[in-house]
Amino acid sequence: MFSYLTLSQRIPLDHPLRGIRGLADVALAAMDVDFAALYSPIGRPSIAPERLLRALLVMVLYSVRSERQLMEQLDYNLLFRWFVGLEMDDEVWDVTVFTKNRERLIEGAASQRFLEEVLVQARAHTLLSEEHFTVDGTLIQAWASARSFHPKDDPPQPGKGSGSKGEVLLRDKVESSTDPEARLYKKAAADKSVPCYLGHALMENRSGLVVAAEASLAGNAAEREVAVTLLDRTVPALAERCAGHAITLGADTMYQDKTFVEALRTRRIAPHVPEYATGANDRKNSLTEAERNDQRMTISQTKRKLIERTFGWAKLDRGLRQVKLRGLARVDWFYRLTIAASNLVRIRRLIDLQTTAA
Repeated sequence: MFSYLTLSQRIPLDHPLRGIRGLADVALAAMDVDFAALYSPIGRPSIAPERLLRALLVMVLYSVRSERQLMEQLDYNLLFRWFVGLEMDDEVWDVTVFTKNRERLIEGAASQRFLEEVLVQARAHTLLSEEHFTVDGTLIQAWASARSFHPKDDPPQPGKGSGSKGEVLLRDKVESSTDPEARLYKKAAADKSVPCYLGHALMENRSGLVVAAEASLAGNAAEREVAVTLLDRTVPALAERCAGHAITLGADTMYQDKTFVEALRTRRIAPHVPEYATGANDRKNSLTEAERNDQRMTISQTKRKLIERTFGWAKLDRGLRQVKLRGLARVDWFYRLTIAASNLVRIRRLIDLQTTAA
C-alpha cells in the first residue's frame, strides 16, 4: 500500500508544534559546533543529538511519564515522529539510548546552550526586557522516599555543620540511600519536609520569559545565593545593552536579607524586595528610605507573579512535579531543558500575536 501524503503534510499547518519546531530547529542548528565536539569522528555513527533533544522536548511538552513510554509513543504517533525527525518507516531507538547519551549531553551543557539559543530568537523579536527582572525559586521533589533517609555514619561535630554559624542541621545528620544529594526540606513552616532540590529562575518582566535557570541543593540560603549567580551570569551583558539605565529586580520576602540586598547594590541593581511587617522581623529589613519609596516597586511586585506561571506549567503534570532523575547534575540539566521548553511555548504565542497585530 502506498501513501500520497508525506508525514509533514499530515500535520495541520496551524498546529502549535510547527511554530515550536521552527524555533527549536534554529536553536539546534546554532549548536552544531557544540554537538560535533561531543561525538568522536570515528566509530559507528550515533543517533543525532538534535533528534534526542527534540524527543526530550516532546516528552516535556506532552507530559510523557517516562522515556520508555516515549519510545512507545514514537512507534505509532505520527505527530511525535514528525517533530523528532523520524520518517514513518524509521525504527525507533532502544530506551537505553537516553541513558548512554544523557551524560554526554550533560557534560556538554546542551540544555544550557539550548536555552541561550532560544533566548537569542526572543531577543531578535524584541520580546526581552533588558532592565527589569524577577527572581524566585521552587521546590523540585526528588526521585527518593523519605524512608530512604538514614543516619550518617560520620555526622559533623557541633560547630562544624552546614548552618550559617556552623550549626549541625538535619541534612548533616541523615542521607538518602537512593539519592544521596537530595535533602529533606520544606519552604513553609506548615509543610512537610520532603526529599527535594530547588529550581531557580531569573525572569525578564516584559514577556515573562526566563533568561537564566539553575537547580541547586535545597537549603535556606540557596535561593539568595543562586540568585546572585544568575545575575552575574546575565547582568554584565545587559549593562552594556541598557546604556546605563537602572536595572531592577523583584523578589519575595525570602530575599529580604542584608547580604543579598547589599549584593544588589554592589551590582547597581535596585532591590524591589518587600519588607517584613513591623514587629519581630523588623530587624531583618534592609532597604533604605529611597529604595522603600521607589515608585517602580509596585510594578515589579505585580510582574513578579508571572514567574509562578512558569513554575506551575513545569510542575502541574510534567516532569518537574517529581523529577525522575537522581543527582544534582542530572536534575539541573533536565530543569534547564524544561525551562527552555516553557520559553518555546510562550515565544511561539508571542510571535503569533505580533504577526496578527501587524
